[in-house]
Amino acid sequence: MNPLLELLQPYPFERLRTLLADLQPPSERAPILLSVGEPRHPSPAFVLEALTQALPRLANYPATRGEDALRETIAGWLQRRFQLQQIDPDTQVLPVNGTREALFAFAQAVVAPGPEALVLSPNPFYQIYEGAALLAGARPGFINATAATGYLPDFAGVTEDWWQRCQLLYICSPGNPSGAVMPLQQLQELVELAEKHDFIIASDECYSEIYGDEQHPPPGLLQACAALGNDDYHRCVVFHSLSKRSNLPGLRSGFVAGDARVLAAFLRYRTYHGCAMPLHHQYASIAAWSDEQHVVANRQLYREKFDAVLGILQPRLDVQRPDAGFYLWPSTPLDDTEFARQLYAREHLTVVPGRYLARDTAAGNPGANRVRLALVAPIDDCIDAARRILRCLGES
Repeated sequence: MNPLLELLQPYPFERLRTLLADLQPPSERAPILLSVGEPRHPSPAFVLEALTQALPRLANYPATRGEDALRETIAGWLQRRFQLQQIDPDTQVLPVNGTREALFAFAQAVVAPGPEALVLSPNPFYQIYEGAALLAGARPGFINATAATGYLPDFAGVTEDWWQRCQLLYICSPGNPSGAVMPLQQLQELVELAEKHDFIIASDECYSEIYGDEQHPPPGLLQACAALGNDDYHRCVVFHSLSKRSNLPGLRSGFVAGDARVLAAFLRYRTYHGCAMPLHHQYASIAAWSDEQHVVANRQLYREKFDAVLGILQPRLDVQRPDAGFYLWPSTPLDDTEFARQLYAREHLTVVPGRYLARDTAAGNPGANRVRLALVAPIDDCIDAARRILRCLGES
């Protein structure tokens, strides 16, 4: 067996199951799950229709690089959404089966393994970044994101040695779990650091289409490149998905876009990996990327949930409205694992302890004494969950 597999830590939800295993929640209360970031809003009917109509294409093998029409649709969306003057659908766009598999596979293609190889990521973070680094034969390095830094990674605290050894930097904006958005200037500074120190930036932007102000969408890495005159997006790639944007997590549809040289290497890897997107998924994806009306409506549903839930929680809990995304990241009045246990045991409410989403560092664990609440359930359930939290706080 590959010995590197032994380096992988249990996934947060595996740890959560273990944490709650000895508890018996109250049967008179219906379970509410705020732990998993799985969108529960209805999938767009027109996308499901496109999927159904394309089912005869199951008789054909899909190409790893995807259909021309899909890449062209994605390129058009990127240009509109991020004010890009150009992006070549033939060389700068690559469809993938959701961002999770692509974020993991990307490190396997671009990292040169060795004792000095370093892959940096935020802390807290999406655990795929860590696993990708370890299986690529690199060491993961964590950059804390705390209230003191506006929940953005403390890039100013990264040592010169780390920047010199860095081969790949994962960033996530809007962030998971905090929802913090990196400003354009910070993204530009990272692009300049990548040029100076010769590393690649992989920007996980799968929450970019869930935000509060219709007039101020979160900026993206390619947008930052373009503003610097870096029109070939040198050293920069972005990852986008239909899971959150269009409530299609089961479609497993996303894309990678950016530096053509990097994507050519990634395409070569994926050709051997055998991970081409099924053709009926591609045609459904074309429909989804071509429409914005359903995305605007989706954002409004999340705004209504935040308004309702924060109106209940903020008088009693240290919690703020995020810049974007669908998570709340409140401080807890007691240890986060104990708080999660109490919510489950007393209220049949499941949340993720913040420490499970981060790693211990010399400065501590930036997820400690926080929990992540995914406001993905129907609004009535979210309101009920907020009231259960208050009830549990009253008993603590």
